[in-house]
Amino acid sequence: MDGTAVTLGRMLLGLYFLVPGITKITSYQAMLDYMTLHSIPMPELLLPLTTVLQIVGGLFLIVGFRIKETAYMFVGMVLLINVGMHDFWNTYAEHDQKHELQNFIKNLGILAGLLVLSASEHASQWQPFKRQ
Repeated sequence: MDGTAVTLGRMLLGLYFLVPGITKITSYQAMLDYMTLHSIPMPELLLPLTTVLQIVGGLFLIVGFRIKETAYMFVGMVLLINVGMHDFWNTYAEHDQKHELQNFIKNLGILAGLLVLSASEHASQWQPFKRQ
């Protein structure tokens, strides 16, 4: 059962990144505006990069390819996004600080899951769709 839990958790974490990556394509301008509002530097470069990393990395986690490396990459990404985009300590017009705080804390939970996954004994094995 432990292997099944690791596989299911890995696939759900992959989905957590894959879907927002796809959403960034369908709502590109809104995301670009959101990044600009939060004073993210070079949003025209970082948004496409983030989109590709989320889609490809999400797929990697789902199929079980380069798990450890992908998890560590997402740890760095989550930290940067948390500080830059979910900065609940700042006030923005038409944005709810409580919602940003909730996103910040949620992302810490996702980060914790990624760290646990990266430490899994199966994290460096290529086992697509195989129960781990």
